[in-house]
Amino acid sequence: MRTLYWKRLVETIGSKQLYSLLSKSKSAEATSNTKVRKDDGHTVESYVELAQKVAELQFRNRDLVFLFRGQRSDHKNKQRNSSLRPSLLRDRRSNLAYEKLLDAERLLMERYTFTGKERIARHQALRWSILQHYEVCGTPLLDVTQSLRIAASFATDKSSEQAFVYVLGVPHISGAITAHDDAGLEVIRLSSVCPPEAMRPHLQEGFLLSEYPELASLGQKQHYENHELDFGKRIVAKFVFNPNSFWQQSKAFPLVERDAIYPPGASDPLLSLTQKIKSEIE
Repeated sequence: MRTLYWKRLVETIGSKQLYSLLSKSKSAEATSNTKVRKDDGHTVESYVELAQKVAELQFRNRDLVFLFRGQRSDHKNKQRNSSLRPSLLRDRRSNLAYEKLLDAERLLMERYTFTGKERIARHQALRWSILQHYEVCGTPLLDVTQSLRIAASFATDKSSEQAFVYVLGVPHISGAITAHDDAGLEVIRLSSVCPPEAMRPHLQEGFLLSEYPELASLGQKQHYENHELDFGKRIVAKFVFNPNSFWQQSKAFPLVERDAIYPPGASDPLLSLTQKIKSEIE
């Protein structure tokens, strides 16, 4: 007999009505999250065009707050839907990955000497936020940003002909951590929880999405299908562009270069500590 766990899964957005732009759309149209995820994506030629179309969607979906994620490819699940899953849940060796996360958390608490040491010790979400943004190890959190331009910059690989920007909708954001019980979602505003020494999340205007309530352990993961633990359910729109021509036509809004969102060690005191932790757990 299958053991039942109480868990409210991430709600599929637009169960009432969702306006989006599909690959052949001329303007925003009523559609569904599944159709958006199966679609190839709506093509845009410049940053201004992207911003204009996001503005149209925000106006039509006025009950949602938009957050953005940039990727260099559009990952699909077995149902051929765009899939946005946290790195820890994508790892086939998830038990080993979870052990790495626990080790990294312990080392971070032991060695952290900057502002907010007590907060680091008390709040798991803060520890995960730092480990996620400094690429120490996988976590159950998904990186997003409130900056459309930063999302487009993250998506850019100049050697590729395609880049993707996803628009995700959340009910509202209030305070540092907003829990949406009905939506099965938690939104973490990194500027409110990360110490000033952690420059990356501040420069990236970062947010994190988490299941709510969180999985108590990866042992619970086995009781859910992959598509059930997928933030693709919050996708409002999917945009696709050619990185080279896109930025050439966006002179007033240039690409945010890597050094600007991944500052070197002299500008980011936490970088050295997190790099040492990463080397020890690998």
